[in-house]
Amino acid sequence: MLAYVFWHRPREDAPVDAYEEAQLAFHRSLARARPVGMRCSAVFKLDEVPWAAHRADTEAIDWGRPGYEDWYLLEDFAALGVLNEAAVGRGHRTTHDEAARRFGGGAGGLYALVEGCRSDTGELATPLGEANVAIWVARPAGAPRRQLGELLGDGMDPQHASLWRRQLVLGPVSEFCLLVREESVFDEPAGVAPTRLPDGWSATVVKRDVLWHG
Repeated sequence: MLAYVFWHRPREDAPVDAYEEAQLAFHRSLARARPVGMRCSAVFKLDEVPWAAHRADTEAIDWGRPGYEDWYLLEDFAALGVLNEAAVGRGHRTTHDEAARRFGGGAGGLYALVEGCRSDTGELATPLGEANVAIWVARPAGAPRRQLGELLGDGMDPQHASLWRRQLVLGPVSEFCLLVREESVFDEPAGVAPTRLPDGWSATVVKRDVLWHG
């Protein structure tokens, strides 16, 4: 299973309420006529984009402002291409363009499910929208022991949490993400504990407000 994750914010002159409504209308449109290979989507509101402090470019996007994080769960890489075409295709074009004309900037990442949250049918056992806390783990460029990422899920409840790993470098996004429910974050999984991470690695806990999932 893959997840396309998209961080974005409205233009400076775009009212936040109108921007959110346009975003939700687009996701509802996808839910009504779901592209082949797309399982579900969710929209979260953030106080701060988790990797904003690590941006090395000079792109004029104020990531310190509140922003949004969209998740699209996909069956495979082929489904990503289908979603890309369907988003601006018949049935979704109008809602997509309404959101796009208020859009102020964004960046994306592609992640694969490493472990956790699978039911017997292969679906997520816990709905995506219930994972309102994300723990983003980054490692310095060139750091050894990549396989350590496989151990970040140690101590998590596999029925209510999931570990994801970046698949493509599309921007300055974190390499790993552990999704958990809010009530689980205080019982921090051992794999992402500060005492467990090697020198130079970091774990950022971000609480997300769910605006839509379906």
